[in-house]
Amino acid sequence: MKESQLMMKSKAFALDVIKVCKELRTAKCESTLINQFLRSGTSIGANIREAFYAHGKADFIAKLQIALKECSETEYWIELIVESGYYNDKTLLDKCTEVKRILISSINTAKQNTEK
Repeated sequence: MKESQLMMKSKAFALDVIKVCKELRTAKCESTLINQFLRSGTSIGANIREAFYAHGKADFIAKLQIALKECSETEYWIELIVESGYYNDKTLLDKCTEVKRILISSINTAKQNTEK
């Protein structure tokens, strides 16, 4: 299977999330915050991967919408981590926003193709 830009970017983002979580553990960040961030940040790509094996257009769109929800949640955790002073690099938030934009575009395209 040829990987889409969305799949590649979401996987790279998940790997970044894992690296940041390692740093946060060293910084003695609250474990609940790390666990939530790790769960939502890595599930984006997992749901995108699932979407490419969907049982039809509706299932495909539903999986991408779940990935979008996880992406939005991940944005929240990044904001908390940055604003609380545990992590200072805002490029992670930029990467999350990029994945979110691609997801929104993909969902909109899939919906338009369904209506035809």
